Amino acid sequence: MADNAETSFPTNQATLPSLPRREADAHKGRFGLALVVGGSRGMSGAVALAGMACLRGGAGLVRLAVPDACLDVVAAHEPSYMTIPLPSTGDGQIAEAAEDAIHRWCEAATCVALGPGLGRSEGLDQLVGRLYRDLSHPMVVDADALNALATQPDILARHAGPRILTPHPGEFARLVGADTAASPLAQRQAAVELAKRCDVVVVLKGHQTCITDGARTFLNMTGNPGMATGGSGDVLTGLIAALVCQGLSPMDAARLGVHLHGAAGDLAAAALGQTSMIASDLIRFLPEAIKNRL
Repeated sequence: MADNAETSFPTNQATLPSLPRREADAHKGRFGLALVVGGSRGMSGAVALAGMACLRGGAGLVRLAVPDACLDVVAAHEPSYMTIPLPSTGDGQIAEAAEDAIHRWCEAATCVALGPGLGRSEGLDQLVGRLYRDLSHPMVVDADALNALATQPDILARHAGPRILTPHPGEFARLVGADTAASPLAQRQAAVELAKRCDVVVVLKGHQTCITDGARTFLNMTGNPGMATGGSGDVLTGLIAALVCQGLSPMDAARLGVHLHGAAGDLAAAALGQTSMIASDLIRFLPEAIKNRL
C-alpha cells in the first residue's frame, strides 16, 4: 500500500454483502437472538439504543442484560426487547458477580454485543477481559469494553470466538498504544495490522470508516458529520450484532452494518439537517436504508 494515498483501500460499495431472503414461513427463531451486555446508572440510553438497533436491524429476539439498578429505565425505552437484571454495584454498574449469569444467558444467544453504557471500574475491566477471552459466541465489542481491553492488550489475540471491534480513533489509539494525532492512513494501516495479528474484524469509525479483517480492507462512503453525536456508535453496535444473528459472517456483517448505518444517517440528514440529528434518528431511518438495499 502506498503510504501517501488515501485511495489505497477499495470502497465498501464494491460487492457489498446482502441479507438472505426471508422465506414466507419464516419465524423469529430463524433470525437469531442478540444479547446486549452493558448499561449503568446514568448511561442506560446507550444500551437501549443498541437494543433498538438490534431490533430494527432484523434480529429475531433481543435481550438486554443490564444492572438491576437501571433495568426499569432501560425496559421503559422499548417494549419489543427483553431485559435481564444483573447484580449491580453501589455505583449502578454491572458487578463482577454477574459473570455466571451472563454465561448462562449467553447459552441461547447467537451473537453478543458488549460495552454500550458499561462504565469503567477495575472489576469491570477484568470481567470484560474474561468474557472476551472465554465466550465462544461471535461478539461485537464497543465503547467501555474496548477501554477495558486496552488495559490488558495481551488478551486481544486470545479469544474463543469471532470478534468485531468497533473503536473510534481515540479508543483505537488506546487499544494499540498509538498516537491519537496519527494520520487517518496511518491509523487504517495500524487497524489492518491489529486485525491480522489478533484474528479479529476491526471497524475503525470516522470519516470513511475503515473495515478490515487483516486480509481485506474497505472504506465506507456513506454517512455525514451529523452522525457525530453521542449514541451513534451504540446504534452501529446493535446493528452489526443483528446482522450476525441473521447469518452474515463477522466481516460481512461489519461491512453491511457500517454501510446501512451511514445510509440511515444520510436519510436523516436529508430530512432533518445535520445540525439537529441525534442517534435515535438513525434508528428511525434504518428501515428505509435497509429497504433500499433489498
